[in-house]
Amino acid sequence: MRYSRLFLPTLKDVPSEAEVLSHQYMLRAGMIRKLASGIYSFLPIGLRALRKVENAIREEMDRAGAQEVFLPSVQPAELWEETGRWALMGDELLRFKDRHQRDFCYGPTHEEVITDLVRREVRSYRDLPMNLYQIQTKFRDEIRPRFGLMRGREFGMKDAYSFDQDEEGAEKSYWIMFEAYKRIFERMDLDFRPVEAETGNIGGAFSHEFMVLAESGEDSIVFCTSCDYAANVEKAEISLPPESHRKRHKEGEKEALQQVETRGMRTVAEVTRFLKVDPSRLIKSLVYRTEKGDFAVLVKGNREANEYKIKKVLDVDTAVLASPDEVEGILGVPAGYVGPVGMPLPILADHEIRTMEDAVVGANVVDHHCLHLDPDRDLKNVQFADLRFAGEGDLCPRCGRTMEERRGIEVGHVFMLGTKYSETLRATYLDQGGKERPIWMGCYGIGVGRTLAAAIEQNHDRDGIRFPFPIAPFSVIPAALNPKDPKIQTISEGLYAALQQKGVEVLLDDRDERPGKKFKDADLIGIPLRVTIGPRQLQEGKIEMKLRKEAEGTTVPVEGAVDRIFGLLQDHDKTHRPSS
Repeated sequence: MRYSRLFLPTLKDVPSEAEVLSHQYMLRAGMIRKLASGIYSFLPIGLRALRKVENAIREEMDRAGAQEVFLPSVQPAELWEETGRWALMGDELLRFKDRHQRDFCYGPTHEEVITDLVRREVRSYRDLPMNLYQIQTKFRDEIRPRFGLMRGREFGMKDAYSFDQDEEGAEKSYWIMFEAYKRIFERMDLDFRPVEAETGNIGGAFSHEFMVLAESGEDSIVFCTSCDYAANVEKAEISLPPESHRKRHKEGEKEALQQVETRGMRTVAEVTRFLKVDPSRLIKSLVYRTEKGDFAVLVKGNREANEYKIKKVLDVDTAVLASPDEVEGILGVPAGYVGPVGMPLPILADHEIRTMEDAVVGANVVDHHCLHLDPDRDLKNVQFADLRFAGEGDLCPRCGRTMEERRGIEVGHVFMLGTKYSETLRATYLDQGGKERPIWMGCYGIGVGRTLAAAIEQNHDRDGIRFPFPIAPFSVIPAALNPKDPKIQTISEGLYAALQQKGVEVLLDDRDERPGKKFKDADLIGIPLRVTIGPRQLQEGKIEMKLRKEAEGTTVPVEGAVDRIFGLLQDHDKTHRPSS
């Protein structure tokens, strides 16, 4: 492709609507343009990069034994009513009626549609296992679409679904997809982590998210520095410090519980500042409302309670933090002065509370707190459990070593669904004995445009995008600094033709522009390798090769330059393409 013919409307200034760097650079680099809130058009180089992501996904899915299908994006309401999600999805589901006043939606996901297809066609155990996938446009009517492709309303997604006879087969299919996902992101040259995750609205027994590490990520993850354990902070388990780490006073040295006045001091910051103690010495007493009744939850003042873990421990569907007015109505004490001693509600306490001594708690009296609480002595009938969010420095639940916390962008999610949808939609098969059994399912998604945006969040500098070779719209950009000069024209055109003949994707910058303009544009759009053909180097029979991710280039002889460039691309391809 010649730059002079390419539809590539770059922008010099940062668009005011763009909050994150990937959105800014995709707009400035002429990759996308906004049509409506959360809805974008892909321009040529944006589409080329998107297709690279799709191709990597498609090749690895095919390699893993999945078969590609293409399902309708418009879906009848009856299917969603069968699973109960027509009401559950709320306003995110884009609903409309056809001319016959029948209800439809524009698919935000395809569990119902794929399960309906399989229940109509699969009859026998001989038809299983099976894995079907598609790359399809979805629509979720986000209340606040933002961050460009990160959280749009219309988006491209790869979704796959496995179908097996039993749990053992379903788990086998799950781990095949897990490994396929690792290969997909490895070949895109991305720094990522697969992490244990909650199943959310999709449901199922267990799941993993695939996170591209980036400081701009919306999600926090923790991972062990010594083993493979990794999880998002919602799911992450925490190992308690060894008993030897707990510095306990002797019984006779412990001070008695003492009530002190803390007039007007309600928040952790206010109380600890007034009492001149660290927030880690304070115990927060929180009230959660559930379908099984109200519960008190205790965590350290410098920690946050994790409602996902609370729900799991209590085996409830909802656990909502009570408002200050609700707390006062339940306990007769304003929120901020509530404490566990004499608490009339059942108490759950985070494991970390057991390691404390000489703690500060609410006194259950207005404008008062208690000093010197000792959990072993003062807390009775308390259930201890892992109830808080994990963080930097916590101990790994697998090996007990220290964990790190990083920001990440979720680009993929794999779910072990079990029989959640097959039982609801009556997707069954006949086993070898002729008995009808529910099909076991798995679900596997990748946000295609989101992956592209995440790659840019991870690979950029102040000058623009730094595309990894595998997903770059073009691999090489030869920049002819004076394309009207006969010698420069001959060499640049020859280089362009020779590389194309070898199958290299080349963008020849044949514009009559200043060198600075060409270099800035090349950096902005992020082509991994720039080859400069200029009069100064040509005096010595050389051209310059510069990798986008490196600060300096190197000069090489014109003779043999094509083979050198091609060899560099082949070496990189071998490094990042998984072996078969």
